[in-house]
Amino acid sequence: MSASDANGSAKTQASSGGIGIANLPNQLHKIVTKKGTNFSLMVVGESGTGKTTFINTLLTTELIEPLDDASRRKKQLDRTVDINIHKAELEEKMFSVKLNVVDTPGFGDYVDNNDCWLPVVDFIENQYEQYLRQEQQPVRKGVVDMRVHACLYFIRPNGHTLKPLDVRAMKAIGARVNLIPVIAKADTLSPAALRQFKKRVMDVIDAQSIRIYQPPIESDDEHTMLRNKDIISAMPFAIIGSDKEVRTEDGRLVKGRLYPWGVAEVENDQHCDFKKLRSLLIRTHMLDMISTTEEIHYDKYRITQMKTRKFGEPKLKKADNKKFREEEDNLRSRFTEKVKLEENRFRQWEQRLIAERDRLNKDLEQEHNLVKQLESEIEAISNTGSPNGKFFRK
Repeated sequence: MSASDANGSAKTQASSGGIGIANLPNQLHKIVTKKGTNFSLMVVGESGTGKTTFINTLLTTELIEPLDDASRRKKQLDRTVDINIHKAELEEKMFSVKLNVVDTPGFGDYVDNNDCWLPVVDFIENQYEQYLRQEQQPVRKGVVDMRVHACLYFIRPNGHTLKPLDVRAMKAIGARVNLIPVIAKADTLSPAALRQFKKRVMDVIDAQSIRIYQPPIESDDEHTMLRNKDIISAMPFAIIGSDKEVRTEDGRLVKGRLYPWGVAEVENDQHCDFKKLRSLLIRTHMLDMISTTEEIHYDKYRITQMKTRKFGEPKLKKADNKKFREEEDNLRSRFTEKVKLEENRFRQWEQRLIAERDRLNKDLEQEHNLVKQLESEIEAISNTGSPNGKFFRK
């Protein structure tokens, strides 16, 4: 029996009876179900674009407490971009997801918004750095993974196009994480205006070479391929956020916003793209975004760091941080003002001392002149009143 015949019989036996390779997906399913997964979602956008409402609507729970107007105005006075992390654990059909929602209050809320995206970029890179440092440890049990897998960038529905702030921020963020553009409060635009606004936004994204997340289209399943094409055609996603239930004219109780002309439904594809975005984030492409983060964005960061520093060497801290730079400028200005105040007080004290010295010198000179005058008068009296001036002078 030749070797080719043996190989042929082995292949035939494997294909006819099977040795269990086809059961590997079931094993993987059991492992993933037991272990669960981590997913970090970041929301970036100006205040008032509905980020908090969208997250609470997406998760059907109040994960982030909405800020009242007084708290929002007080936050705007701080002139800083904060990073707030909200954690939750979701479980459905014995499968759990540890969800991290990263909020960025203060983004784009000021007159001067130059470099306001730097705290966001620094946070993304810091999570890559922390994961890289944990990978380099001898014991890697209990690794904390806070890498951002998707970033929703909320665009204000101004009806025109992207602002320069949006372009620069999306460029910086899209180069480091899966960026998903979202048009907030889509119910403020008419359907025709919304379609035109979408086209303008995508034209700017293409012209500025802004990198956004593109779900894979190729698939053996025609239904999956059509679904992915439908999701891509909906970008940027126009959403309506509302965690309140309203009643429609036909008696249905739905989540949406009630207007005099009718109800804008959150989960109606004819009104907004909320269901498509939810499907992209959770139902269909969550694992793809996790793998894309691991294989593309994190790997790119790791390769760059490994080329520029030694193994185990800490990352050099950036000195050009807007928040720290503003604090440094404030401290420097306060120090300069205090120095000026002390200098002015010292000069005034010095002038008072000089004036007092001049006064004392003048008084001393007057007393000295008076003494000389008295001596002269005494001498004159002595000379005129004595019969023998020489005797008295002697």
